Amino acid sequence: MNKLKINKGFTLIELLIVITLLGILAVAVLSAINPIEQMNRSRDTASRSDAEQLINASDRFYASKGYYSWRTGASDKEADGSVGVVWTQITATTPADGDGASITTKLSGGATAEVKESFTTRITAGSYNPLWIYNKGGQGDSTYICFLPKSASFSDDAGRRCDEHPDFGTLPLDYPTEACVADCSANKTCYSCLP
Repeated sequence: MNKLKINKGFTLIELLIVITLLGILAVAVLSAINPIEQMNRSRDTASRSDAEQLINASDRFYASKGYYSWRTGASDKEADGSVGVVWTQITATTPADGDGASITTKLSGGATAEVKESFTTRITAGSYNPLWIYNKGGQGDSTYICFLPKSASFSDDAGRRCDEHPDFGTLPLDYPTEACVADCSANKTCYSCLP
């Protein structure tokens, strides 16, 4: 009688081939997904959301008080009559004019409390992507909150806006010039600004 040898498993070569193919597929999937870009995009999305929240809080503060959080009162104006704020990084101690109270303290405290204190603590932490505030100060000028994008997609959008790409139109007259320094598109240093 002939003894047949029955294989009930894989050979070492077959296992190595399968493991190699799975490794190649894993590398292909990871390079397609680009997890670092995805993390940077999610951080930029969070910065954009926080910027929107700050703009809305500033508008609500103005509607409630009759002046912006970087001013001390409705009659507080510059010599030229403007009520703007220069390109300023928002920190826990970013002072408003006159009274020394920070912009974030005014927005998170007092009777209006437009944002939670935990929100201002988070956006002013050293590990957070810094936000910048700007308002030219003229009648009808917008308040801009800006940040330096970390992801390629947000950087490209900011660069196209600074380059006055036809899809974005020309920049508004009250847009912060500090957001679009020379060659910022090439150097990925264009700020993304809202509104």
